[in-house]
Amino acid sequence: MLQIQKLESGYDNNKILHEIDFQADPGQIIAIIGPNGAGKSTLLKSIFNLCEIYSGEINFRNKNITKLPTYDLIYEGISYVPQGRQIFSDLTVKENLEMGAFIIKDKEVIKRNLNMIFDKFPFLREKKEDYAFTLSGGQQQMLAIGRALMQSPKLLLLDEPSLGLSPKSMREIFDKIKEINKTGVTIIIVEQNAKQAVNIANKTYVLEDGKVALHGGKEILKDERIKDIYFGG
Repeated sequence: MLQIQKLESGYDNNKILHEIDFQADPGQIIAIIGPNGAGKSTLLKSIFNLCEIYSGEINFRNKNITKLPTYDLIYEGISYVPQGRQIFSDLTVKENLEMGAFIIKDKEVIKRNLNMIFDKFPFLREKKEDYAFTLSGGQQQMLAIGRALMQSPKLLLLDEPSLGLSPKSMREIFDKIKEINKTGVTIIIVEQNAKQAVNIANKTYVLEDGKVALHGGKEILKDERIKDIYFGG
C-alpha cells in the first residue's frame, strides 16, 4: 500500500531523515519507535507532505505521491492525527467531527460516517453537543481520531496518540486502534510507548539519528541493539 524509497527530508534545509526505506502492506499496523529526535514524526510528516522532501520517492497504492499537496493526499485516502490532538476546543464534539468531513459533498455520506463514528465511540454521541475543551485528554484524543476517520481513510497516520494520557486512557486508545484496523484501515503509528506499539503492530521500524536502525516483528524488543539505540549502550 505504501512504499518509501531512499527518502531524505527535513525542515529549512536541515536534513532529518537519511535514505529511509519503508513499506506498509494493506491492513497492517506499522509501529515507528525510537528515541527522541530520531525523526519519527518527520517520517509521518513526509508522507503527509508537511515538511521538505529533498530526495527519494513515496508511493501510495502504486501512485507517486511525493510532491502531492496535503489536501490532495486527503482525497487519495490518507488521514493524519498530529501530536497533541489539535482539536477545535471552542467547537462542539459534533462540529469537530463535521470539520473532518470537509472533503465530502454528499450530506448522506457525512451523516452515515458520523453515525459510524458514534457507534465506534459511544461517549462522543452522548457528548456531541458539548464543547471539545470539556473532554478529558483521552476523550479528546479519541475525538481527534474520530475526526480523521470521517474522511473514510485507507491509511491512518497517528503521531504519539498516547502522549500525556493516563494508563487507563492509553489502554483504551490502543484498543480502539486495533478495532479501527480490523475494519480494514492500514495504520502507521509513531509512539514513545514502544512496548504497547510493538504489541499491536504487524511490523515495527526503529529509527535512530534519522535512519532505519532495525525493523521486524514483535521479537524486535528482545534485540540487544534496542538498549543501545534508546540508552546509548
